[in-house]
Amino acid sequence: MIVLAATPIGNLGDASRRLIEALSEASTIVAEDTRTAAHLLRALGIENRPRLIPLHEHNERQKAAELVELARVDDVLVLSDAGMPAVSDPGFVLVEAAIAAGVEVTALPGPSAVLTALVLSGLPTDRFVFEGFLPRKGRAGALRALANEPRTLVFFEAPHRIAAALADAAEAFGPDRRAAVCRELTKKFEEVARGTLAELAERFAEGTRGEIVLVVAGAPAGTSDVPSAVNEVLSRVEAGERLKDAAAAVAEATGLGKRELYEAALASRAGR
Repeated sequence: MIVLAATPIGNLGDASRRLIEALSEASTIVAEDTRTAAHLLRALGIENRPRLIPLHEHNERQKAAELVELARVDDVLVLSDAGMPAVSDPGFVLVEAAIAAGVEVTALPGPSAVLTALVLSGLPTDRFVFEGFLPRKGRAGALRALANEPRTLVFFEAPHRIAAALADAAEAFGPDRRAAVCRELTKKFEEVARGTLAELAERFAEGTRGEIVLVVAGAPAGTSDVPSAVNEVLSRVEAGERLKDAAAAVAEATGLGKRELYEAALASRAGR
């Protein structure tokens, strides 16, 4: 079978007994980075030296069929560099191929940066959505498209882009929207900075270091106002819709006037 194994996101003490047993017995390990996998084995004091096969975004589609066939006769343990494989890491294509081929897939649950950040953020946890890494291009438009999302939002972001991401989020969601920047979770220098987006944008204006999860409060009820609706219109236009069609669609969804949204979007574009 295919076995997806969650690995520590920072603290080796979070390695589960099941993970240690699986690493000790595995004959084949498929890893996002084989060097990281080898280091994990050494760090946990595991003497087993299995076959290590790299699986990353550049080769997953080519390797999936081969690994599925291997999993018909032997267990294939799948690791990402940290956390659960297939969550913003390689693994999904392999799982999809295994299911299609009738090969069993299971998982060894464990550490999750998404859930750890969510519960530490101080923001509502009853309903949330994970958006993965913010896009490098079109980030502002992607955020504007989420301006009316009522669920708590969870993003991954690189340390050298967090300042720009917070500034874009403050513009898209409003400067007073609550958020948390969760950095180096489970590690020695773990930090959870909570505040408004404006406060956090100022705090991290010079960037920072480490692995980062950004958690943002969902939109409060009744926020289908003109500014947020205009943001939705503009994000649709950036995605390829005609301005007239985008204004009409958002007007229908929000109950706002189509002409009002069209003219406000025109004015917003002209003012950029």
